[in-house]
Amino acid sequence: MLGIIVLITISWLILYLIEKKTILALGLLPIKKRLKQFLVGFLITGILCFYNQYLEIFLKSSIWVLSENSTSEIILKSIWWDVKSVLTEELIFRGALLYIIIQKMSSQKGILLSAIAFGIYHWFSYGVLGNIMGMLFVFIGTGLMGYAWALAFSKTKSIILPFGLHLGWNFTYNTIFSNGPLGELLLISQGGNELTGWASLLNFINGLIIIPVLVLIYVRYFVKEETEIIEK
Repeated sequence: MLGIIVLITISWLILYLIEKKTILALGLLPIKKRLKQFLVGFLITGILCFYNQYLEIFLKSSIWVLSENSTSEIILKSIWWDVKSVLTEELIFRGALLYIIIQKMSSQKGILLSAIAFGIYHWFSYGVLGNIMGMLFVFIGTGLMGYAWALAFSKTKSIILPFGLHLGWNFTYNTIFSNGPLGELLLISQGGNELTGWASLLNFINGLIIIPVLVLIYVRYFVKEETEIIEK
């Protein structure tokens, strides 16, 4: 929690020193509109993650079962972990710095730089640094998703939609389907076969390319371009 407070403080300071703006420049208002954007984004990526996980168990011929270790305390801890990790990444990659780059340069350059930085960051968070193929695949997948989320920031003039899109995926992937660093949570995969050959390739392409492209299509064609930021 301390890290989040520090990031918000630094973001506020940067915005004030460079743009004479407050943290509200990140598009936190109006609350009703931003809440709707958050919920829509959360549902879209949550549904896409369900589809992604369903395809994987279909290809594996496995099933999802409720974890015997699942408790309300563990689930709440995981949700909080998801919120903190997502908010941290959003403040860094779709926060004050992206806002300033867009203001000083252009939306296109800001979005591209944000996507590149997001892809490179995941070399470290995924532990693939030095593995050329792994670095390439991670960069493409996370870079595409980062591009979609940065575009969402640019179009809505707000951090809220990208936060919702990001959290919807991470919460579903980590907490519901137990794919995160906290181990078994709500559902766990049981039985089935290891993916090989075309099945492995299809599952790989789906998660790496198809899902990010679907998110990008939604943001590009279905998210309305806003023209101003409300600060009060």
